Amino acid sequence: MKRVLALVLVCLMVFSLAACGQSAATSGSKKFKIGLMTGTVSQGEEEYQAAQAMIKKYPDMIVFQTYPDNFMKETETTIANMMTMAADPDVKAIVMVQAVPGASAAIEKVRESRPDILIIAGVPAEDPDMIAKKADVVLQADDLAMGYAIPAQAKKLGATTFVHYSFPRHMSYPLLAQRRDIFKTECEKLGLKFVDATAPDPLGDQGVPGAQQFVLEDVPRKIAEFGKDTNFFSTNCAMQEPLIKATLEAGGICAQQCCPSPLHGYPGALGIEIPSDKAGDIAFIIKATEEKIAAKKGTGRFSTWPIPVNMMFVQAGVEYAKQYCEGKIKDKNDKDAMAKVCSEIASGKKMTINTYTGKDKDGKDVEFNNYYMILCDYITF
Repeated sequence: MKRVLALVLVCLMVFSLAACGQSAATSGSKKFKIGLMTGTVSQGEEEYQAAQAMIKKYPDMIVFQTYPDNFMKETETTIANMMTMAADPDVKAIVMVQAVPGASAAIEKVRESRPDILIIAGVPAEDPDMIAKKADVVLQADDLAMGYAIPAQAKKLGATTFVHYSFPRHMSYPLLAQRRDIFKTECEKLGLKFVDATAPDPLGDQGVPGAQQFVLEDVPRKIAEFGKDTNFFSTNCAMQEPLIKATLEAGGICAQQCCPSPLHGYPGALGIEIPSDKAGDIAFIIKATEEKIAAKKGTGRFSTWPIPVNMMFVQAGVEYAKQYCEGKIKDKNDKDAMAKVCSEIASGKKMTINTYTGKDKDGKDVEFNNYYMILCDYITF
């Protein structure tokens, strides 16, 4: 509960421009609303709390829905919830973060009756070729570039072994699978031993508690086997808190979480409490994290990005959609406009935005000019 309350307060300040009086949004004589869909607290707390912050900022503009926790088996619910938003004729844009499996089907269904709606999909879990053809704009941390950046950062922090925790469902996601292959190749080039470790799927029979317990128990086993200069990485959000906690306790290394952010896993793993007067003060949170890590003799062995990237996608999606509905952005897909929105949200932090290049059925390179891949520099605790 403390973690949830802390994140709520953080979100309110991370997205700190005061709630505008125009939240019952109009552009000229045209009234508009923006649909926003995230997971629940149990599946994606950062995105959910970021959504709550945007609702507070624009209370009469945001129409909010969540996708089901067991989204793999409840695609029809995801579709129905998106259709509920689209049924409101005032909804002119929909932002979905994370764009879990079922997002493309939901978007396709919405297009049947509302082809006019701007649709932004953040953190997609479906094939890039599929989601890029359904959504107008796709936002994702640059997973492929991370395939090079994370092993390099792990090496910089002193790692000699790189443990990659995942499970078959995630390895069916094209970009995650490609990144795993890049990890393996880069580790070989850097002289790191790559360990491909299978963990329980949080959507499986053991659920989130079983997956978390596995991580808590397996990290010390891996440390005993490979030594303390072992970097741990997991593809799943629910595993980050136990991963960080177990790694710190056992003396290991964590170069980056699955979703890089000072808020992702660290406050809960380290028991950081955020006073109300420091809510949203990222510098304070980073300093508190450094102090907690130092107390356990982990200084210089943990790092992340300086911004909460998935939360940024929620805000960027809403702000971009708002400007589009107001006529300030003319085209549904405007890379320069999106880059400007993201830069403003990140308070000028160095960021690289590329478009994704994939392969067509003949193996030829195809650029998806609406699929934005974002990479940021590291901070080391």
